[in-house]
Amino acid sequence: MSKRLFIIVLDSLGIGELPDAKKYFDKGSNTLKAIRTSKKLNISNLIKLGLYNIDGVGGGISAPMASYAKMAEKSQGKDTTVGHWEIAGVVSDSPMPVYPNGFPDEIILEFEKRTGRKVICNKTYSGTEVIKDYGLEHLKTGALIVYTSADSVFQIAAHEDIVPVEKLYSYCQIARKILIGKHGVGRVIARPFSGEYPFIRTANRRDFSINPPKKTMLEVLSENGFSVLSVGKIYDIFAGVGITESFKTKSNSDGMRVLNDLIKRDFNGLCFVNLVEFDSKYGHRNDIDGYANALTEFDDDLRFTLENLKDDDVLIITADHGCDPSTPSTDHSREYAPMLILGNKIKNGVNLKTRNSFADIGATVLDYFGINPNGKISGESFYKEVKNG
Repeated sequence: MSKRLFIIVLDSLGIGELPDAKKYFDKGSNTLKAIRTSKKLNISNLIKLGLYNIDGVGGGISAPMASYAKMAEKSQGKDTTVGHWEIAGVVSDSPMPVYPNGFPDEIILEFEKRTGRKVICNKTYSGTEVIKDYGLEHLKTGALIVYTSADSVFQIAAHEDIVPVEKLYSYCQIARKILIGKHGVGRVIARPFSGEYPFIRTANRRDFSINPPKKTMLEVLSENGFSVLSVGKIYDIFAGVGITESFKTKSNSDGMRVLNDLIKRDFNGLCFVNLVEFDSKYGHRNDIDGYANALTEFDDDLRFTLENLKDDDVLIITADHGCDPSTPSTDHSREYAPMLILGNKIKNGVNLKTRNSFADIGATVLDYFGINPNGKISGESFYKEVKNG
């Protein structure tokens, strides 16, 4: 008999500052609280599951359909790669390198040499602003726009008419080979754009992640004969390690369409989904109403998911960090993540309180599939606390 577990990561839906948020300049950040100020928000399904019942969120109901927890991030960092790795059982003890003043000459010169193109910008920048300020120069010269952020990223922006998408991906692979060791950034990101000024970013973004430093739940599952299906950015975040089949997506709604197609399919293992637009389109652009509307659309799509889960299926909904759209910063924020777990074989309404690590999710996943997580990945399973019977 097949067993299936689905994880949906609502990319950046934090629920309040972590105790060390001040160290990350994120004092007072609370992504969900900011979104709740919008009249565009209507998330009846998430409320019924127990999102507002999580400690510190407020406004919960008397009989939530899911069990729930407040997840603390144990890793040093607040970005997508570190957050997802921790969900999968790898705690990052030291932060990945960041470059608030741009990348050193040794990196840029080597990148220019290997690509045969000059670099412009090389600063910390907003992704939408950088193409406004440097896009025309790129069109005239063909130079690549390289920039970074508060995260451990090396981003390359190029117009699709000047640098075809596949060529841009090859430049990213060159950068990925250069950025190792002490310069081992979490992600090299292709940021293609198109049109005339003011330019627009296209849906052909692609992330090239560094390999996880330790074995994740994905590898453990695939080594034990289980399917590991990735939807959206998951394949890129884990550099494909441990994944048996992947599905690219262009938007949150496309991700939910793929997920809801996979729910109809028979497989034995994990389906891991990332919905990136909460972060990329709304959190980073400080768009509270846009974020609220996107979460409302997800809530509508979630109805089909809930109606079509099979008797033995388990669904986990969580996040990887925050990105508070109400603060002056447009960067990620160091926040707790929500966690909802449900299924016909999962107890309703169990408050799992505050967990010490996102990795407890990975440990629980392995436990559900009958694999003892101890010694394989970090984290403590809460499966026995929520298992029905």
